[in-house]
Amino acid sequence: QCLECGIKLSGRKDQKFCTDYCRNSYNNRLNEDSTKYVRRINNILRKNRRILEKLNPTGKRTVDAMILAEEGFNFHYFTNIYQTQKGNFYYFCYEQGYSKMENNQYMLVLKQDYVK
Repeated sequence: QCLECGIKLSGRKDQKFCTDYCRNSYNNRLNEDSTKYVRRINNILRKNRRILEKLNPTGKRTVDAMILAEEGFNFHYFTNIYQTQKGNFYYFCYEQGYSKMENNQYMLVLKQDYVK
């Protein structure tokens, strides 16, 4: 029987679904919880990236933390961290990055080819 709709199957012995529609419906329902979580995180990351891109049109700029916060930037979510030889940390949302400086200032940067 089809795992989604229960119709009796005919054909291959290892067949689990009667149609592609049933297979897709079953798998979408099965992965629904994790998909919602991943979608929520990706939305936060994309929003962070858009904010950084908007505030840093030239590739390098210093901004106040308050400006980032007012735009809705979420400092808890980023795609990767890069540590320089001097020990400074840059946090990236895809290719858009930032580093905390003194006096609640942030240096916004565009990822360079040598940064992994």
